[in-house]
Amino acid sequence: MNYYELTVQLSDFDRWNDILVAYLADLDYESFQEEAPSVKAYIQEASYNGEALQKLLNDLQSEQNVVSSFAVKLIPQENWNAQWEAQFEPVFIDDLIRIVAPFHHLEAFSGIEIVIEPKMSFGTGHHQTTHLMCATMMEMDFQGKRVLDMGSGTGVLAILAEKRGATDTVAIDIEAWSAENCADNAQRNGCQHIQSLHGGMDVIPTEPFDYILANINKNVLTAQMSTYVERMKSGAHLFLSGFFVSDTDELKKLALDLNLQFQAQHEREGWAVLLFKK
Repeated sequence: MNYYELTVQLSDFDRWNDILVAYLADLDYESFQEEAPSVKAYIQEASYNGEALQKLLNDLQSEQNVVSSFAVKLIPQENWNAQWEAQFEPVFIDDLIRIVAPFHHLEAFSGIEIVIEPKMSFGTGHHQTTHLMCATMMEMDFQGKRVLDMGSGTGVLAILAEKRGATDTVAIDIEAWSAENCADNAQRNGCQHIQSLHGGMDVIPTEPFDYILANINKNVLTAQMSTYVERMKSGAHLFLSGFFVSDTDELKKLALDLNLQFQAQHEREGWAVLLFKK
């Protein structure tokens, strides 16, 4: 699978970067790198819509001079890892977790180390939402828990769940290569209790879970939340991320309508994670 890489240089990065990422997420862009003054966004070749992108950029320009320049290029699948390796730096989360690549050679680390090779999948820990999910998971007791990781990507959250004591984790991704990548990374980290599945809600097992992890995007979360609740044990917890702080009220209301109890909200650079209990 090939990807398009969109690079947008912003006239006022601090003001517009989060807004641009939100708009691009609505156009099915999956991953973002934000480094002033530019935002890089990635989308599958099959999902790319040049007319929709041009309309978005034109609309932004009609309001104010938001975009200084932009460029789009196709990244063939075989070139993805080379580009990723050139950009990947180790990720530290509160000095408790270190996410590294196989080619990193670092000093010993006293916390939890996760080795990730993403191939075509997203989820290296660099994005704020992955950071938020990992940090929130560190606050919870995973010993002996049954876990569902929806939109698992590289499997980083599923791997962290097992390293925290989970004894049965189901990781699901709609992309076949992501499911394969998750399985490879689970093996790379010595995990023995992660089942990586290719599919959507249709492949979620009926046996209920103690924890459900869903770091996707707001539209998918709102569409799937009722199914998550059906698959939760009484007293189970739901972790949601992949959205902006401005979206939290909408998600909280939906969760309340589904009889979930709000537990916590954490924020990082405009992004949020929400924790609910059934």
